[in-house]
Amino acid sequence: MLIRELAQEEWPAQLAEIPGPPKKLWARGAMPPAGHKLLTVVGSRAVTRYGQEVCERLIAGLAGYPVSIVSGFALGTDTCAHRAALRAGLHTLVIPGSGLGDSVLYPRSNRGFAKEVLDQGGGFVSEYPSEAPSRIYYFPQRNRLMVGIADAVLLIEAGQKSGTLITARLAGEYNRELLCVPHRIGDAHGFGGHLFTRLGATVVTEPLHLLEALKIAPRETATGTAPIDLEDSELGVWSMLEEPRTRDEIVRGASSAAGEILTALVSLELRGLIKEEYGAWRRV
Repeated sequence: MLIRELAQEEWPAQLAEIPGPPKKLWARGAMPPAGHKLLTVVGSRAVTRYGQEVCERLIAGLAGYPVSIVSGFALGTDTCAHRAALRAGLHTLVIPGSGLGDSVLYPRSNRGFAKEVLDQGGGFVSEYPSEAPSRIYYFPQRNRLMVGIADAVLLIEAGQKSGTLITARLAGEYNRELLCVPHRIGDAHGFGGHLFTRLGATVVTEPLHLLEALKIAPRETATGTAPIDLEDSELGVWSMLEEPRTRDEIVRGASSAAGEILTALVSLELRGLIKEEYGAWRRV
């Protein structure tokens, strides 16, 4: 797809609010549709399995809502966020630390994935000319655009020395709501999330929390109708919850292994489909 310079009226309005806004923007593919909220997702390049699962579950729960997922195209969390958005049928916007030409997109290993993003209706935007190769100092500059363009910023995970901490700090400086995924106490990958939570960031454990931060009203759905994208073990748990049941009752009554059932419970809870109250699980 052709690379074009964006006219000022095409720029996301939020970028006018940040210090040192870009002088020019180039785009490729589709910009976020009018009326969409922009959720920027950041995290470690060495994303853990837990971080990947949470990223996928939270974004999957936004399917059907007017949300665009923004990230930086790096390996790890960024790529996970873009892929999860495409699987959920959401628009995704890539802001790389380079120009947008095929020969300079960074990282090189994601150039094939760039075609998938464009083919599925996503877009790319950069303040660098089309054939500008990546430079070390481009990435912090790029990060200010990722935060500046956002309605909210979701931090999946970040270690004590992660560059993601700088990006998360910008959320506070730019008056963007910062959302953090909790981790186990002592988990080095949770350093960033726990640090910013202590400083006032919002804890996120389910898609509903993302919708609240983006000021999007959740859909009212019939609790008796199962979502169409449930896996077998998830559907089994869902079917059992026509009335509230304890965890032990669910495990004893299910045909799947206990481990699969516990994973299904976590998955359904992260998607905001079930919740535990007073020791019993029920549909939301």
